[in-house]
Amino acid sequence: MEYKGYKELKCYMEARLLRKFISTLTKKFPSHERFLLIAQIIDSSISLTRNMAEGYGRYTYSDTRNFFIMARGSVTETIGNLTTAFDESYITLDELTEGEQKCESVFKLPNGYISYLDRSGTSKDTTSKAPNSKSQKS
Repeated sequence: MEYKGYKELKCYMEARLLRKFISTLTKKFPSHERFLLIAQIIDSSISLTRNMAEGYGRYTYSDTRNFFIMARGSVTETIGNLTTAFDESYITLDELTEGEQKCESVFKLPNGYISYLDRSGTSKDTTSKAPNSKSQKS
């Protein structure tokens, strides 16, 4: 398959790494959190990549922009879930710090893509201006 699109965006690649970090981290949570905190933190981290992929596929300026903004919201939700995991002594301070640093990076990266959309989104439809993701810095 030749289609790459959103998969080449740096913000997507970093969000994917964050999602993998979260998945590994939650494997040590107690089993009674399986349907509570584990489900919530995994869902918020998956939501990052899911929103970026869906937004990229919309090809309209406003939809794409909104989905990338929702992805940023999922980052802050993930930070909140990491804090809860720390408060409940499921993760160490070092793990919390590492997770927060990854989240901060992922939170900032979509801003570049949103700025790109703002600059190129003079019309409502960006189908003819689909971004060349290799040239994107975000």
